[in-house]
Amino acid sequence: MKYKFLIERDKLKEKPQGELGFGKYYTDYMFEMTYTEDEGWHDKKIRPYGPIEVDPSVMVLHYAQETFEGLKAYKNDGKVYLFRPEMNAKRFQSSNERMCMPKIDTEEFINIIEELVNLERDWIPDSEGASLYIRPFMFASEKNIGVKVANKYTFLVSLSPVGQYYKEGINPVKIYVEDKYIRAAQGGTGFVKCGGNYAASLIAQQRAEEMGYTQVLWLDGKERKYVEEVGSMNAMFLIDDTIYTAPIDGTVLPGVTRDSVIKLLDEFDVKLKEEHFTIDFLIDMIEEGRLKEAFGTGTAAVISPIGELGYKGNSYIINEFKTGDLTKKLYDRLTGIQYGRLEDKYGWRREVKNDHC
Repeated sequence: MKYKFLIERDKLKEKPQGELGFGKYYTDYMFEMTYTEDEGWHDKKIRPYGPIEVDPSVMVLHYAQETFEGLKAYKNDGKVYLFRPEMNAKRFQSSNERMCMPKIDTEEFINIIEELVNLERDWIPDSEGASLYIRPFMFASEKNIGVKVANKYTFLVSLSPVGQYYKEGINPVKIYVEDKYIRAAQGGTGFVKCGGNYAASLIAQQRAEEMGYTQVLWLDGKERKYVEEVGSMNAMFLIDDTIYTAPIDGTVLPGVTRDSVIKLLDEFDVKLKEEHFTIDFLIDMIEEGRLKEAFGTGTAAVISPIGELGYKGNSYIINEFKTGDLTKKLYDRLTGIQYGRLEDKYGWRREVKNDHC
């Protein structure tokens, strides 16, 4: 078996058994390449997974010039699939543009991932709800203490066999509405997958967990009243016969799963409103019995039903803390396409061919 740029490790690791959790285990290999202004992308290699050596003055450690992506590989009946990787590639380009970092061509981005996933296909779990999480990321690796755009970058891809992101699985989660801290503001980096966004969210996440909540629902950064997104997911709410969700206008991440769910909603003849709406409106809809279901959408959790909102010291139960019919229908349809169990009329599924056998 021959792979481009492969540096073989002396001994392969034992694969994990039992409960996988999320982000606890990593495969034998990862991909790495370097960018400099004069050479472009070069020094491409698939190398043993392990520590990377950086100088204490690398700029990412001081000025946080960094971006990342997240997608999955799925296994079913011996076949391996990716789900809409071209969207991750384009979002990565958008993130890098905002952070003044070099772009990676869509075709090269996908080819790198396919090469690495194919090499590590035996690591892909085939148990219910499990998959191989793929983490591409880039950071400024120039040695320099000074606030400027770096001229050297490192790009890596690591792989991790994972189970359900939330311990609740497809059961409802409790969400805390944050009205003190903000995640994003217009003109900022709310639409970008960069570490700084998530670091700034941790104080609210920690407080939510201390109160027994799984995640945080963020409000807008200006008035603290318009519903935006959950920390790791876009958020959707079924009010009467219509799904309400925040628009993609600079402060909300353009989720791949979000986009896929919107297309499925159209197929299911469910009305959609992508507009700004207030948390007070949402609470009113709960109290009037008009908020039928709520759920988050994201690569890690796929679709996660929301059973309770905590806001200003009060708890608001949604759909008797049960998974709604539409939520379950969307989850089944989406995962069915991802795992190759259902017809893919949208062309979302991409098979990773085992060309190295």
